[in-house]
Amino acid sequence: MKSQRAYVDYALDKRATLVALFRGVVNACDADPYLMRAAKFHGVKVERLCPVCKKKSLVELRYTFGDQLGQFSGRIKSLAELTEMESEFGEFRVYVVEVCRECSWNHLSASFILGDGRERKPPRRVRTLEDEDWVKR
Repeated sequence: MKSQRAYVDYALDKRATLVALFRGVVNACDADPYLMRAAKFHGVKVERLCPVCKKKSLVELRYTFGDQLGQFSGRIKSLAELTEMESEFGEFRVYVVEVCRECSWNHLSASFILGDGRERKPPRRVRTLEDEDWVKR
């Protein structure tokens, strides 16, 4: 990704959370059911072991947020989609979340900004299935 900037690595925060977890101070293995479902269907498997259960079930999700994305802000995107979006949008933020599908460990790994820097209006709102009124029959 050519336009990646403002990269923030949350490794120190992850280390502090793991120390607190192993001391019994916090419970960090509490992934939301929606996050677990997203990890199951959209997660990209990584080679690292889960820092909690030490199994090879760790996946990464990349969430995109930004005013220029309009109604599509907050969606999970693949690396190929992010590369394509770089030239289509001026600026949007990507959050990388790691999730273990075994023990429900989850943590924000990194965040960064992508985009070509040109200001654009959000795309027109497109009617989706979420907009349909299912009550009417």
